[in-house]
Amino acid sequence: MIKAYTIASGKGGTGKTTVTANLGTALAQHGRETCIVDTDVGMANLGLVLGLAETPITLHEVLAGTASIRDAMYEGPYGLKVVPCGLSLQGFQNANPERLTDVMCDLTDRCEFLLLDAPAGIGTDGVIPLTVADEVLLVVNPEISSIVDALKIKILTETVGGTIGGAILNRAILEETEMSRRKIEKTLDVSIIDTVPEDANVRRAAAAKTPVVVGAPGSESSKAFRRIAAKLAGIPVEAEPHKVQEGFVERFARALFRREP
Repeated sequence: MIKAYTIASGKGGTGKTTVTANLGTALAQHGRETCIVDTDVGMANLGLVLGLAETPITLHEVLAGTASIRDAMYEGPYGLKVVPCGLSLQGFQNANPERLTDVMCDLTDRCEFLLLDAPAGIGTDGVIPLTVADEVLLVVNPEISSIVDALKIKILTETVGGTIGGAILNRAILEETEMSRRKIEKTLDVSIIDTVPEDANVRRAAAAKTPVVVGAPGSESSKAFRRIAAKLAGIPVEAEPHKVQEGFVERFARALFRREP
């Protein structure tokens, strides 16, 4: 049975796409068949952070009815399946976001876990990903504007019949983490699944176009992403992803990451 999560935030810049890419990779590391989809039809970024900016067929073409989801699916680290969205304005104009429900149906027999990288904000295009997933996970930064905007997404999700599965506190400063957790849980009335600390390795990984769980697996942010992935998969949090052997792509990405200044 597939489990679908929408990764959402109220404002841009919270690290939502980074969270999606790394959770998807971490689930794949744990041996779970996983697919991540960029549903931000207008301002796509998922393909950029994974080095898939030049793919010939994307979700744009699928939502325009000119390609199948199989054509827009590419392989990422550890066998992760990635469906990027296009970058062109023409593709955006041709795409029909209402076809996303059909895309979800097509993906049900292709993976165990499906992560949807939702558009930021409360526009029309952002509503559909909130309704089609089993649960919505909010990505929140420890700042008031992010918390308030996340509250809007929570209210919108519940209004349209979606379910909030919890929040991920991202880019947290260690000294302020406990206070931030309590404030966010009280304001949003949701539990914090886990905290991803502020980590320079995340920025370096983004520059190398590879998930930090591949480029710097021993970093604190990578450990946090693996913990969250383990919770989603229902496996012991302390379990290390030994099941999947590192391949050429992962070794190459790690080597490239190490060459970054």
